[in-house]
Amino acid sequence: MKDKIILLFLTAFITGAFAQEKQGNINNPPVREHTITLRQAMVNKAGKDVMGMTVNGTIPGPTLEFTEGEYAVIYVKNEMDVETSVHWHGLLLPNFYDGVPYLNTPPIEPGHTQKYEFPIKQSGTYWYHSHTMLQEQSGVYGSIVIQPKEKVLDYDKELVLVLSDWTNEKPMNVLRNLKRGNEWYGIKKGTATPLNQVIARGAFGAQLDFWRQRMEGADIADVYYPAFLINGEESIEYPEFKPGEKIRLRMINGGASTSFWMTFGGEVPVLVSSDGLDVVPVERNKTFIGVAETYDFVVTVPQEGKMEFKITAQDGSGTASAFLGNGKTLPAMDVQRPDKIGMMQKMAKMDMKMGAHALKFQPGKDERFEMKDEYGMQMDKMQGMNMNTSEKEDDVMKKMNHSKMKGMDMKKDSIQIDHSKMKGMNLKKDTMQMDHSKMQGMEINMKKDTIQMDHSEMQGMEMGEMDMKDVMNDMDMFAEYNYDYLKSPEKTTYDKNVPVKEILLNLTGNMNRYIWSMNGVPLSEADNIKINNKEVTRITFNNLTMMHHPMHLHGHFFRVLNENGEYSPLKHTVNVPPMQKMTIEFYGNNGDEAGDWFFHCHILYHMMGGMARVVSYDTPRDPRMDEFPASKIIEETNKWYTWGIADVASHTTGFNLLTSNIRNQFNASFEYGWNNNLEGEFTYERYLHDYLRVFGGVNIENETRDSLDEFSTTAVVGVRYLTPYLFNLDVRIDNKLRPRIGVGRSIMIFPKLSVFGYYEYQIDLGFVDNLPINKDFTSETVWSAGTEYMLSRNFSLMASYDNRFGAGGGLSVRF
Repeated sequence: MKDKIILLFLTAFITGAFAQEKQGNINNPPVREHTITLRQAMVNKAGKDVMGMTVNGTIPGPTLEFTEGEYAVIYVKNEMDVETSVHWHGLLLPNFYDGVPYLNTPPIEPGHTQKYEFPIKQSGTYWYHSHTMLQEQSGVYGSIVIQPKEKVLDYDKELVLVLSDWTNEKPMNVLRNLKRGNEWYGIKKGTATPLNQVIARGAFGAQLDFWRQRMEGADIADVYYPAFLINGEESIEYPEFKPGEKIRLRMINGGASTSFWMTFGGEVPVLVSSDGLDVVPVERNKTFIGVAETYDFVVTVPQEGKMEFKITAQDGSGTASAFLGNGKTLPAMDVQRPDKIGMMQKMAKMDMKMGAHALKFQPGKDERFEMKDEYGMQMDKMQGMNMNTSEKEDDVMKKMNHSKMKGMDMKKDSIQIDHSKMKGMNLKKDTMQMDHSKMQGMEINMKKDTIQMDHSEMQGMEMGEMDMKDVMNDMDMFAEYNYDYLKSPEKTTYDKNVPVKEILLNLTGNMNRYIWSMNGVPLSEADNIKINNKEVTRITFNNLTMMHHPMHLHGHFFRVLNENGEYSPLKHTVNVPPMQKMTIEFYGNNGDEAGDWFFHCHILYHMMGGMARVVSYDTPRDPRMDEFPASKIIEETNKWYTWGIADVASHTTGFNLLTSNIRNQFNASFEYGWNNNLEGEFTYERYLHDYLRVFGGVNIENETRDSLDEFSTTAVVGVRYLTPYLFNLDVRIDNKLRPRIGVGRSIMIFPKLSVFGYYEYQIDLGFVDNLPINKDFTSETVWSAGTEYMLSRNFSLMASYDNRFGAGGGLSVRF
């Protein structure tokens, strides 16, 4: 059975795409039919009744069960008041039934039922979810279990565990809040790093390095979730399992944006499957599961007590648990919360260059390799080093002075030693045991590509500005996130004579505006990635952001290249850790592949922010899609978002309203002081890249202080620029040829408490208006400073001093 599965993935059918004339139940296999109904309903998952989207009345939806070789017929009824869709994640099926609305499948309109049908050509653990906007976050997801024709694993029972995250907010409001750069989510879940904590840890230098690169700090997860769920519950019991029974746990990460650490109480479980496919069994108690991945474990119910299965959100902001068996709890291990300030210190020490553009100045210009060379880890100080140990590229020893280290010949990934010159060493397999009484200063533990040495007593270990021991410790930052533990039971390689097409995708993002892209180009500005079914497509992901990105290619399985070489595993979703590389490859031939397939980060808010592509075999579009333009799915990633803020204080009132998409922005502002000073402005802005935008507009203000009798209207043009160290710079000139410069900044100094300041200077040289007698110029200076205390996502207390209006305090309202 395994041979047949592997053969399936390595032949022409690996993409699951069929020519249209071959679709349908041609060979008359047995039909398995399911019906799912999508409805809006009030649900309570985190202590509050909110409107959710249910599948057959539940969240998550029911498990759809099949057996390999059957023919699936699934009816999806849409009883909601909005259109929807369903994608069958990880299934190999005809392009038309993949479920991405407007791209390859029609959307399901309110009140309509859509039929999906396809042969079941695989077995394993998979899932389904909406692919319309952010509906998955609201509850449109469920599991798929496909039994093999012949059972090959030894276990007694099985249990599906769907992991997810839950917000009581409307998902579009979550995305709007991320777009505006609100710090509330980090504050709410305790992962913010205000300046007082940074200074207390001696990390101000690292913070300056981040600010210089226009970053507030190390980011791990974006959204605050009041609850994390297993099968829809924060804690759930399964007492029906008996002592000694072997249970196959089918884990599915159906979270919208949360990756989890999975840990187990009791005996160490055995991982047997990844993304639906068998792997060489391996014992693992702590495993990272990225968004949209699936893993199967076989666990043994303890003879006494019940075992806990625990998931911990990647940023440590919450947990959920399932319990198998009865009696006293055998607890799962706790996972420590990541040290974000420590991460900042390590990354600053490693001289990583961050801040790669998520929005390039010239999106049509190919600058992939220049971007790769410029950003990320600076290799001039760490030649040959790569945080992804699976790449086998670490030659950390290049900068060592071997002339001072007698008896040691260091080569890539290995150390050869002349024992005649170095007594006291006993080598066993991949480790070196040394008699330290005979050889001071050396402690070497050879595990794969890591080396630990005591440099205090060992000369010749020079690495420029960086100490070798510190480097190796810092390199462990993301070491747990590789896939080296996954090994296919069969070879997964392709014919070496098949040509290979190499594609580099730098993963890029901008947290300030919440834009996500590849190679600095979001989906709305990108061309399709065209692939050829007669060549191997090899894609290297180079993550230039501080976030994990679980990349999913619809309708395909691909090899994830790791240390297992020819036995590298096959997956449909690959998690790319921060500042690391990951390489995948897939191959289809004989002309059986067709259509356009979606390819995206499975963190929903990143996908909606633009980190997606269309992979195309460049074949004619299915005529059934003629009335559904593909541009609509592209437009979802370039929507307009509107937000505003109103300051109501004792000395001044201000109002600002902004609406923006990826490149364009409209801004309306109004300010009124207690002394009858009034100013209003309306501008249109065009982003040239992440940090630079040009603008033009109209400014209105009263001619005379303390009087609203006369107003002056001027046209303004200029540039706005986010400088290093995160200062907002405004340089402009008006139609009276009066230049003006303004600069502002806000810094969180304590949790919830920020300070802010603004300075503005305008000069009139008399080019248009006459100057007062005996004056060569006139000028005006405006400045203000204040503090803000966040009460909630939408409200803050504020106090400030303005040189025009004096001191005062009041309330800020965000909407």
